[in-house]
Amino acid sequence: MVKNYFNLRNIMQDNENSLPEENLENNDTSVEADNKAENASKTDETTSNNSNEDNLSKIKELNERYLRLYSEFDNYRKRTVKEKSDIIKTAAEDVFKAILPAIDDLDRAIKANETVTDINAVKEGIQLISHKLKNITQNKGLTAFESIGTQFDADTMEAITHIPAADESQKGKVIDEVEKGYKLGDKVIRFAKVVIAQ
Repeated sequence: MVKNYFNLRNIMQDNENSLPEENLENNDTSVEADNKAENASKTDETTSNNSNEDNLSKIKELNERYLRLYSEFDNYRKRTVKEKSDIIKTAAEDVFKAILPAIDDLDRAIKANETVTDINAVKEGIQLISHKLKNITQNKGLTAFESIGTQFDADTMEAITHIPAADESQKGKVIDEVEKGYKLGDKVIRFAKVVIAQ
Protein backbone atom coordinates (compact mmCIF):
# COMPACT_ATOMS: atom_id res chain seq x y z
CA MET A 1 0.00 0.00 0.00
CA VAL A 2 2.81 2.36 0.81
CA LYS A 3 4.32 1.39 -2.46
CA ASN A 4 1.13 2.34 -4.26
CA TYR A 5 1.11 5.62 -2.47
CA PHE A 6 4.59 6.44 -3.70
CA ASN A 7 3.76 5.37 -7.22
CA LEU A 8 0.69 7.54 -7.18
CA ARG A 9 2.70 10.44 -5.81
CA ASN A 10 5.33 10.05 -8.52
CA ILE A 11 2.70 9.96 -11.18
CA MET A 12 1.13 13.11 -9.78
CA GLN A 13 4.43 14.90 -9.68
CA ASP A 14 5.17 13.91 -13.23
CA ASN A 15 1.79 15.24 -14.23
CA GLU A 16 2.39 18.49 -12.34
CA ASN A 17 5.73 18.94 -14.04
CA SER A 18 4.28 18.27 -17.44
CA LEU A 19 1.21 20.48 -16.91
CA PRO A 20 2.96 23.85 -17.11
CA GLU A 21 4.52 22.88 -20.43
CA GLU A 22 1.14 21.84 -21.78
CA ASN A 23 -0.38 24.99 -20.30
CA LEU A 24 2.31 27.03 -22.00
CA GLU A 25 1.58 25.33 -25.29
CA ASN A 26 -2.12 25.84 -24.74
CA ASN A 27 -1.48 29.48 -23.78
CA ASP A 28 0.59 30.00 -26.96
CA THR A 29 -2.16 28.46 -29.05
CA SER A 30 -4.84 30.57 -27.38
CA VAL A 31 -2.76 33.74 -27.83
CA GLU A 32 -2.35 32.93 -31.51
CA ALA A 33 -6.10 32.33 -31.81
CA ASP A 34 -6.78 35.62 -30.01
CA ASN A 35 -4.40 37.45 -32.36
CA LYS A 36 -6.09 35.88 -35.39
CA ALA A 37 -9.50 36.87 -34.04
CA GLU A 38 -8.32 40.45 -33.46
CA ASN A 39 -6.86 40.64 -36.97
CA ALA A 40 -10.09 39.24 -38.40
CA SER A 41 -12.17 41.75 -36.47
CA LYS A 42 -9.89 44.59 -37.62
CA THR A 43 -10.27 43.38 -41.19
CA ASP A 44 -14.03 43.15 -40.68
CA GLU A 45 -14.08 46.68 -39.27
CA THR A 46 -12.07 47.99 -42.22
CA THR A 47 -14.33 46.14 -44.65
CA SER A 48 -17.45 47.36 -42.86
CA ASN A 49 -16.07 50.93 -42.83
CA ASN A 50 -15.47 50.70 -46.59
CA SER A 51 -18.94 49.24 -47.18
CA ASN A 52 -20.49 51.94 -44.96
CA GLU A 53 -18.71 54.63 -46.99
CA ASP A 54 -19.91 52.98 -50.21
CA ASN A 55 -23.47 52.82 -48.86
CA LEU A 56 -23.35 56.46 -47.77
CA SER A 57 -22.09 57.58 -51.18
CA LYS A 58 -24.85 55.53 -52.89
CA ILE A 59 -27.47 57.05 -50.59
CA LYS A 60 -26.15 60.54 -51.34
CA GLU A 61 -26.19 59.87 -55.09
CA LEU A 62 -29.74 58.48 -54.97
CA ASN A 63 -30.90 61.43 -52.89
CA GLU A 64 -29.45 63.88 -55.44
CA ARG A 65 -31.16 61.97 -58.26
CA TYR A 66 -34.46 62.08 -56.38
CA LEU A 67 -34.15 65.84 -55.83
CA ARG A 68 -33.40 66.44 -59.52
CA LEU A 69 -36.38 64.32 -60.61
CA TYR A 70 -38.64 66.04 -58.10
CA SER A 71 -37.53 69.46 -59.35
CA GLU A 72 -38.08 68.45 -62.98
CA PHE A 73 -41.56 67.13 -62.19
CA ASP A 74 -42.45 70.25 -60.21
CA ASN A 75 -41.34 72.44 -63.12
CA TYR A 76 -43.37 70.29 -65.53
CA ARG A 77 -46.45 70.57 -63.31
CA LYS A 78 -46.14 74.37 -63.06
CA ARG A 79 -45.62 74.68 -66.82
CA THR A 80 -48.69 72.56 -67.65
CA VAL A 81 -50.85 74.47 -65.17
CA LYS A 82 -49.77 77.75 -66.78
CA GLU A 83 -50.38 76.40 -70.30
CA LYS A 84 -53.80 75.12 -69.28
CA SER A 85 -54.80 78.46 -67.78
CA ASP A 86 -53.56 80.24 -70.93
CA ILE A 87 -55.63 77.91 -73.11
CA ILE A 88 -58.71 78.50 -70.97
CA LYS A 89 -58.24 82.28 -71.15
CA THR A 90 -57.80 82.32 -74.91
CA ALA A 91 -59.99 79.34 -75.88
CA ALA A 92 -62.89 81.47 -77.06
CA GLU A 93 -60.67 83.99 -78.84
CA ASP A 94 -61.08 82.47 -82.30
CA VAL A 95 -64.86 82.15 -81.84
CA PHE A 96 -65.15 85.82 -80.88
CA LYS A 97 -62.93 86.85 -83.79
CA ALA A 98 -65.26 84.96 -86.11
CA ILE A 99 -68.39 86.57 -84.58
CA LEU A 100 -67.07 90.15 -84.70
CA PRO A 101 -68.02 90.70 -88.40
CA ALA A 102 -71.62 89.70 -87.64
CA ILE A 103 -71.69 92.12 -84.69
CA ASP A 104 -70.37 94.85 -87.01
CA ASP A 105 -73.14 94.04 -89.48
CA LEU A 106 -75.72 94.31 -86.69
CA ASP A 107 -74.35 97.72 -85.69
CA ARG A 108 -74.54 98.94 -89.29
CA ALA A 109 -78.11 97.59 -89.60
CA ILE A 110 -79.21 99.41 -86.44
CA LYS A 111 -77.68 102.63 -87.73
CA ALA A 112 -79.31 102.19 -91.15
CA ASN A 113 -82.73 101.40 -89.58
CA GLU A 114 -82.89 104.89 -88.14
CA THR A 115 -83.40 106.43 -91.58
CA VAL A 116 -84.90 103.55 -93.63
CA THR A 117 -88.48 103.78 -94.76
CA ASP A 118 -88.60 100.46 -96.66
CA ILE A 119 -89.38 97.67 -94.15
CA ASN A 120 -88.46 94.94 -96.66
CA ALA A 121 -84.86 96.14 -96.74
CA VAL A 122 -84.69 95.88 -92.95
CA LYS A 123 -86.11 92.35 -93.01
CA GLU A 124 -83.66 91.29 -95.70
CA GLY A 125 -80.71 92.80 -93.76
CA ILE A 126 -81.67 90.98 -90.57
CA GLN A 127 -82.05 87.69 -92.44
CA LEU A 128 -78.60 88.12 -94.02
CA ILE A 129 -77.01 88.82 -90.63
CA SER A 130 -78.80 85.86 -89.05
CA HIS A 131 -77.65 83.58 -91.87
CA LYS A 132 -74.07 84.85 -91.54
CA LEU A 133 -74.07 84.27 -87.76
CA LYS A 134 -75.46 80.74 -88.13
CA ASN A 135 -72.77 79.89 -90.71
CA ILE A 136 -70.04 81.18 -88.39
CA THR A 137 -71.28 79.12 -85.45
CA GLN A 138 -71.71 76.00 -87.59
CA ASN A 139 -68.12 76.36 -88.80
CA LYS A 140 -67.04 76.37 -85.14
CA GLY A 141 -68.99 73.16 -84.44
CA LEU A 142 -72.22 74.57 -82.98
CA THR A 143 -75.32 72.94 -84.43
CA ALA A 144 -79.02 73.26 -83.62
CA PHE A 145 -80.98 70.03 -83.39
CA GLU A 146 -84.59 69.50 -84.34
CA SER A 147 -87.04 68.41 -81.70
CA ILE A 148 -90.55 69.11 -83.07
CA GLY A 149 -92.32 65.88 -84.01
CA THR A 150 -89.71 63.66 -82.30
CA GLN A 151 -90.13 61.49 -79.24
CA PHE A 152 -89.27 63.33 -76.01
CA ASP A 153 -85.62 62.68 -74.98
CA ALA A 154 -84.65 63.83 -71.48
CA ASP A 155 -80.96 63.79 -72.46
CA THR A 156 -81.42 66.61 -74.97
CA MET A 157 -84.73 68.23 -74.07
CA GLU A 158 -86.39 69.97 -71.17
CA ALA A 159 -90.18 69.75 -70.89
CA ILE A 160 -91.79 73.11 -70.15
CA THR A 161 -95.40 71.90 -70.14
CA HIS A 162 -97.71 69.09 -71.21
CA ILE A 163 -100.82 69.47 -73.36
CA PRO A 164 -103.47 66.90 -74.27
CA ALA A 165 -102.66 64.98 -77.46
CA ALA A 166 -104.97 65.36 -80.46
CA ASP A 167 -104.60 61.63 -81.20
CA GLU A 168 -102.74 58.54 -79.93
CA SER A 169 -99.83 58.94 -82.38
CA GLN A 170 -98.79 62.25 -80.78
CA LYS A 171 -98.52 60.93 -77.21
CA GLY A 172 -95.02 61.46 -75.78
CA LYS A 173 -93.92 63.53 -78.77
CA VAL A 174 -92.77 67.14 -78.92
CA ILE A 175 -95.57 69.42 -80.18
CA ASP A 176 -93.87 72.81 -79.87
CA GLU A 177 -90.40 74.20 -79.28
CA VAL A 178 -89.98 77.30 -77.09
CA GLU A 179 -86.16 77.41 -77.41
CA LYS A 180 -83.92 75.51 -79.81
CA GLY A 181 -81.39 73.04 -78.41
CA TYR A 182 -77.72 73.26 -79.42
CA LYS A 183 -74.81 70.86 -79.50
CA LEU A 184 -71.14 71.66 -79.64
CA GLY A 185 -69.75 68.61 -81.35
CA ASP A 186 -71.51 65.73 -79.56
CA LYS A 187 -72.09 67.57 -76.29
CA VAL A 188 -75.44 69.23 -75.61
CA ILE A 189 -74.70 72.78 -74.46
CA ARG A 190 -78.31 73.92 -74.32
CA PHE A 191 -81.35 71.72 -73.85
CA ALA A 192 -84.31 72.35 -76.13
CA LYS A 193 -87.29 73.73 -74.17
CA VAL A 194 -90.29 71.90 -75.50
CA VAL A 195 -94.03 71.27 -75.07
CA ILE A 196 -95.03 67.59 -74.94
CA ALA A 197 -98.33 65.96 -75.89
CA GLN A 198 -99.92 63.58 -73.38
